[in-house]
Amino acid sequence: MTQTTAGPDIATGRLPDDAYAENFSDLHPLLDPHEALVEADRCYFCYDAPCMQACPTSIDIPQFIRQISTGNPTGSAKTIFEQNILGGMCARVCPTETLCEEVCVREVAEGKPVKIGELQRYATDHYMGEHGASPFTRGAPTGKKVAVVGAGPAGLSCAHRLAVHGHDVTLFDAREKAGGLNEYGIASYKSVDEFAAREVDFILSIGGIELKTGMRVGANLDLAELRAGFDAVFLGIGLGSVNALGIDGEDKSGSLDAVDYIADLRQADDLSTLPVGRRIVVIGGGMTAVDIAVQTKLLGAEDVTIAYRRGQDRMNASDYEQHLAQTSGVRIMTWMQPKALVAQNGAVTSIELERTREQNGSLTGTGETVTLPADMVFKAVGQTLVQADLGGALSLEKGRIVVDADRKTSLADVWAGGDCVLGGEDLTVAAVEDGKIAAESINAALSA
Repeated sequence: MTQTTAGPDIATGRLPDDAYAENFSDLHPLLDPHEALVEADRCYFCYDAPCMQACPTSIDIPQFIRQISTGNPTGSAKTIFEQNILGGMCARVCPTETLCEEVCVREVAEGKPVKIGELQRYATDHYMGEHGASPFTRGAPTGKKVAVVGAGPAGLSCAHRLAVHGHDVTLFDAREKAGGLNEYGIASYKSVDEFAAREVDFILSIGGIELKTGMRVGANLDLAELRAGFDAVFLGIGLGSVNALGIDGEDKSGSLDAVDYIADLRQADDLSTLPVGRRIVVIGGGMTAVDIAVQTKLLGAEDVTIAYRRGQDRMNASDYEQHLAQTSGVRIMTWMQPKALVAQNGAVTSIELERTREQNGSLTGTGETVTLPADMVFKAVGQTLVQADLGGALSLEKGRIVVDADRKTSLADVWAGGDCVLGGEDLTVAAVEDGKIAAESINAALSA
């Protein structure tokens, strides 16, 4: 074990070498054909199925499950991809327990829903393994050019659908790799074996999409120039800045952004080289908070705590994710808000938390404090749009881009989707739907 200088007790190599592979193995291993058939046979194939209504991309769930049950996983995958070209990743990361599976008739009647997400993965993995390329063909070239900024789920979905319609797409992304949060922000045990990168290749295989990385709006991309050079622009730029805690000591070593650390973890060739503290405190209550908490625990942290300012029932992380955290050895402390980070020699050694309560509908501090030792404190309290990157050209509200039902912005030739838009959800599947809706609207506008 190598002690680093990042903090009082932060080290690399906390675990035996073979433990990393085991800890970060697939959270839900792929169903085998027999298991898939047995699970598919549990479906009632409901008419006007509630599971389909609960899916943001409106996948015909009874149809794709029926196709699995009749031994046609290829057809099943095509049914999925018709509505969600990122169906493979969504099968891995969607909170199905609060979407399709929550309203499954078997869940309502028996408390045991059909494993829709695992069946979706079975079909899509089968297709991608057998065929490797998009099941769609590019439409006849229209001569129209569209700039898609952001190669995350929204941008990839939009670019693929535009290519289906025959438009030429240039896909820009600020990072070195395409995929957005699927590549950089999802917990490693949810997406193993470079799946995010393989899915990007699968989507781009349709043709007509040119990928340019290292290109960021506000740096080396200008929105006005994009509008001048393309017939339409789609913005799927995500949220580029992490919200601050606004407390003393936040600038000290050991105070970290959860999304940045997760990105480093996702790109690490050797997980044993990642420095991790012995005592971790995570501030936040969403999926990112759970992801960073569980992953630091899997890296060898001994004491990991999530501190959330309200009750556990108010956490944005689903019940399943909360259960995953707790069964992984993570403690969840509720009604706690950060008050100060305590440091020695410029490095965090503990965090002071204040107990909270709701009074007349508002959250307030009680004045009672608790101090927890901490080598690392991770901020997972949401992200915000870097508005300066847009140059003041778009209508914004509450720090997000305003769009209509077709995902069109206040500019006639600019559309947007994903979590950068007002009302956007921090869900891959919702971003995919945004991209799909925008692509259809752009196509209609360019075809008029």
